[in-house]
Amino acid sequence: MAEAAWQAPGLTERRLYEAKTRNDWSAYLAVLAESHLFMAQSRAAVDARPDETFFHPYVDPRSGARCIAVQTVGLLPAPAPDPVFERVSLYGLANTWRADDPPYLAVNPGTPCEAYLPTTPEDRAGWLRHSAATEVYGLPDGAVHALHVGGPLHGPVARGLAVGAHLAVHNRQFWNAMAFHGEGYRKEREKLEEWWGITTPAEWAETQADLLATEFGAGGTWESVLGIRHSLSRTFGGLVGTDHWRQAAEQVLRRNAEERARPRLTPDGVTAPTPGRLDSLEAEVTGVQRLIGRIARYEARFRADGLLPEGRYVRSVEAWDLGRASQMARWGLASRFCTLEEAEQAVVRAGKAARLTYRSWEDFSAGYVLGRCLHFDEEEFGRWYEDMLDVHRLLTTDPGSPWRNIPW
Repeated sequence: MAEAAWQAPGLTERRLYEAKTRNDWSAYLAVLAESHLFMAQSRAAVDARPDETFFHPYVDPRSGARCIAVQTVGLLPAPAPDPVFERVSLYGLANTWRADDPPYLAVNPGTPCEAYLPTTPEDRAGWLRHSAATEVYGLPDGAVHALHVGGPLHGPVARGLAVGAHLAVHNRQFWNAMAFHGEGYRKEREKLEEWWGITTPAEWAETQADLLATEFGAGGTWESVLGIRHSLSRTFGGLVGTDHWRQAAEQVLRRNAEERARPRLTPDGVTAPTPGRLDSLEAEVTGVQRLIGRIARYEARFRADGLLPEGRYVRSVEAWDLGRASQMARWGLASRFCTLEEAEQAVVRAGKAARLTYRSWEDFSAGYVLGRCLHFDEEEFGRWYEDMLDVHRLLTTDPGSPWRNIPW
């Protein structure tokens, strides 16, 4: 009986395995040159000296040779408190290897796609030649990438990860990698600090909770304005005209202002709050009417581009927070701000919350893209929109997309 072919976890590992099986070491190096490689590091050492990556030689038990080990992204273990993993490249290794460093680079040791590459100056010159010919670094663009071994493809965790697929696909990462390392421990921490101001587990937990509660970016005025239109649509049926929507929103604002200005009966007696200033209310009305115009123009573009069906509108932008909540769980894990169990719980919650608000993956996607555009795009219809339009099209058409394989 013929031995079954090895099931590679991802595209990189499959290509390495196929090149090795053909004994085509030039092709193996070509794949390696364009791959993200990861090297285990002492967490204490990285925290103490964040600008350095350390070689940790070991003796291969089979050959007795001294080696430095690297792993490709599909074969990384689940994140643990220690060690952490830093991302390196074949080009960088070729340029930093010293004469007294080990004579072999061990690639994915102990797996069917392993290789032990000699590190002589002539060999490292070959690494550099392959690196110079590399046009794409990491997983290729224009596809939905999944872990076929080691990542959930169905079930509650997979659903929650699929809620975060916009960013995973945009960043050319496995959409279903729950055991996530991202760009490496140090880089993931740097990004959380730069983009979110997160530097501690407590700050991560607070941000994660706000995203799951849709109170970070999707809450407030955007959601209230969309809620007014949704109520009108349920009352009158069909698509609500922009003028009708504006009038209703103004009435709600003025009614709320009047309500706030009325005396209230409290346990301590009657309290008469100070009415808000008239110019403040007028500015609020003007701002909301402008927001309605922005949303209407985005939705018109969404319909023209096929992101939103004719006669449909975006019911909520909670997807903007929930999609980021799914990813925040992975970012926190890669940064060691949470455990794998905590990250999984957050991902599952994001998936459940999305199903309460939306009717389909397409419905969810339109809400996510609108939230992203309202936050970043300023009606330029530039990369903040175009990038997500491309991702939406991939996720709704690629046969390997979770949106094609996980029923809403």
